[in-house]
Amino acid sequence: MLVKHLTPILNVSDIQQSFSWFEKFGWKKGWDWGTPPTFGGVCSGHCEIFLCQNGQGGRGASGYPATFGPASNEAAEKAVWMSLWVDDVDAVYRRCLEQGIEVTWPPTDMPWNVREMHVRHPDGHVFRVSRGIEARDGASGDA
Repeated sequence: MLVKHLTPILNVSDIQQSFSWFEKFGWKKGWDWGTPPTFGGVCSGHCEIFLCQNGQGGRGASGYPATFGPASNEAAEKAVWMSLWVDDVDAVYRRCLEQGIEVTWPPTDMPWNVREMHVRHPDGHVFRVSRGIEARDGASGDA
């Protein structure tokens, strides 16, 4: 098998609110389908995510304030997790704070040589916003 493209589908409780949330996050509404719309897509560059109102997967937050670290429980998360790779994690973080998006893990240089942060969609879906970092002098990438 050779996969040529992958499009995740998120179960959302309100597609119009999800379109608005993704616009705050820096994505654009690509299209919608139905009267009223119950299916649609959001786009960023060459990437697209489908949104399905009340179907095609699960949703729901764990109830923990963080998605990583001591104040979290990754196994209790009920919704989809996705990694988004960007050029500037800190710029995305600033935008999220300005737009009132729930940040569940601030930008942190992780031991696996990635600077990452996490945000949570209102339906519990978690986005790991990441950028690779170079290891320095054999170090693990911690800064």
